Amino acid sequence: MDERARREEIKIIQALRKFDTATICNVVATYPGSDLCLKLYDAWRGEYYTDTSIRCIYPDQGPVCGYAATAWYSDERAEHMKMDRWALPEQLDKTPRPIILVAKQTYSPGLEGLSGLFGGNMTTQFKAFGVEGVLTDGPIRDYVEIREMKVQYLATGLTSGHGPVQLRGVGMPVEVAGMTVAPGDIVHMDQCGACKFPADKLPKVLEYATELIGREKKEQARFHEPGFSLEKWKSD
Repeated sequence: MDERARREEIKIIQALRKFDTATICNVVATYPGSDLCLKLYDAWRGEYYTDTSIRCIYPDQGPVCGYAATAWYSDERAEHMKMDRWALPEQLDKTPRPIILVAKQTYSPGLEGLSGLFGGNMTTQFKAFGVEGVLTDGPIRDYVEIREMKVQYLATGLTSGHGPVQLRGVGMPVEVAGMTVAPGDIVHMDQCGACKFPADKLPKVLEYATELIGREKKEQARFHEPGFSLEKWKSD
């Protein structure tokens, strides 16, 4: 992709930060009868948005949007193949900015809620590479320190520590909280969760989201009109 096209994509990504993630879901899925759906995913089973197993850690920061980079972490075990320590930084360095890091975490039974893997040090490193949000199915720590960095997190919660952890993979499709993401996908996330779609759909997503918000505002206006009634609603 040439530099001009990349700049246009980034411009659209920044514009999409003005929308909530629910609106993005509405325009990328398949809803019968809607002319503002890109029909990219089955509305129920398309694995294009996150479930309730994670939550937004910094809801006041607002929506973020960017290109996905992916990683897989687990507890350290002898039978696990270890990745080179530079594997993730190298992937982040090659990923267009802004970046959303989507990190799968799998642990031995009983350790799932004990690994506060992402803290101030790792977030500082991520931010240096242009990471603006992290989506992960484990807890985080260093809440105040990360909040000051303005990096958004969707995670399972908060904890204070972790044991030996190792990176198992980078740059492959991962499933986090019911959403399957591949490197280079666009991820949009806010206080309600995350949604993904292909980068080549960016112009249409912005177009449809803008039109959808306009229609919704017009539809909702009728309920604020003086003299609103059920009879009037039925007659419209």
